[in-house]
Amino acid sequence: MRLKQPRIPPLPQSEWDDEVKEILQPLQRDGRVFNIFATLSRHPKLLKSWLVFGGHVLSKSTLPPREREIVILRMGWLCRAEYEWGHHISIGKRAGLTSDDVRRIAAGPDAPGLDPFEAVLLRAADELHANSFISDVTWKSLAARYNTQQLLDLVFAAGQYKLVSMVLNSCGVQLEDGFEGFSDEAQQP
Repeated sequence: MRLKQPRIPPLPQSEWDDEVKEILQPLQRDGRVFNIFATLSRHPKLLKSWLVFGGHVLSKSTLPPREREIVILRMGWLCRAEYEWGHHISIGKRAGLTSDDVRRIAAGPDAPGLDPFEAVLLRAADELHANSFISDVTWKSLAARYNTQQLLDLVFAAGQYKLVSMVLNSCGVQLEDGFEGFSDEAQQP
């Protein structure tokens, strides 16, 4: 984690008002609310609006889940957002990613053994992260497989998770126990 303590701590349940309860209760998993949601609940109107967009990117996107998670994980890695990385390793594995896939995502688009189209996804994430633009070569490779909605969902997924990574890193949202963070041997991209 970039910060050892949060700059904006999660709102404790004892301080939830009715508006916050209405937003957070459906987000509880195994009796807990993840730190990202409890932190953002300090601005309930923002959280409520963001959840609509984030919900589209995460569960209503036209991208296949495995491919969506490749883009999200790469953006989390590039942004050094350990919280994002840890949560999306879990989500990615449910979408079919293996530990070897996760290591290749961290290594980048030239990693040995990487599926050619998955290398294109990683390249697109790298280009968006570095330049806020997908090159013509990468775009043509994506467009050979993706329709217009999928192309839009890809760009929005990368952008959404760069935004989330900035929030997580800047606010110091701490990764909960039970989630895999950056491994010791993979501390730098």
